[in-house]
Amino acid sequence: MKKFLSGVFFCLLLLIINSPQTHAAMMSGGVTKNGINSSNQVLDAADNAPIENAKITIPKNNYKTYTDANGKFDLDTQINGDTIMSVEKDGYRPFSVTIDENLAKHPIILGIQKSNATDIVIDSNMVHLGDDNYSTASANAGEFKIPACGPFYTKTFYMTASTKTATNYLIIGSVIGIDTAMARSMGQNRITNSFASPPEIYFNGQKIAELQLNGDGQRIKLPNALIRSEQVNEITIKSGRNMMQTAYIDYDDIEFMNLSIQSE
Repeated sequence: MKKFLSGVFFCLLLLIINSPQTHAAMMSGGVTKNGINSSNQVLDAADNAPIENAKITIPKNNYKTYTDANGKFDLDTQINGDTIMSVEKDGYRPFSVTIDENLAKHPIILGIQKSNATDIVIDSNMVHLGDDNYSTASANAGEFKIPACGPFYTKTFYMTASTKTATNYLIIGSVIGIDTAMARSMGQNRITNSFASPPEIYFNGQKIAELQLNGDGQRIKLPNALIRSEQVNEITIKSGRNMMQTAYIDYDDIEFMNLSIQSE
């Protein structure tokens, strides 16, 4: 899927390289490198050491598996269209990537990063926002797995005083379903006569970003002035609306996974 760079956040581009069976794409925190391998594998992004017992999930397919002692795993499930795949391992940052049937045909190498003491995992589950009313031409409509929980999502979490002097980012591991005019112009859906307003991100009641495109590894900078140190903080994500529908409010259905806060 295509990404973009704008305002207070950016999407990191994953360049999936078509290659022979012995070549693989190594995806690490949004950056893809060439790798050579004969099977899917999860590695430590810092030293390329294989990671054993990492959990691989594909929520759309209700599929779950674990890596072996060499960090290798099989995808014994059918991949059709853009599908979110998540990787979890104690001591590492949550990671997800959007794959499709073409990528799944070749070995995939995933490089995951060790977590920091200041990292905050907000939610590692799949979340579906909207009203369950969407066109089959909508971005990723065929990939939606769970019912909508409504047009907005809110989660609270605690932040320490040290975050006030750091640079903090809200990380959205993967998001699909966005039907903005920009997403339409980038070919991320097949809708021809309408578009939606972008999903909005709020931090402690203040709007800090909009999501214009679907993609992986989206980073949204949190304004330090809004951080409530040594207190509970709040992230809210609001679904967009169909801008061509005036008879009633038609919320844009989206799904996202792996919300966390990372400090630098």
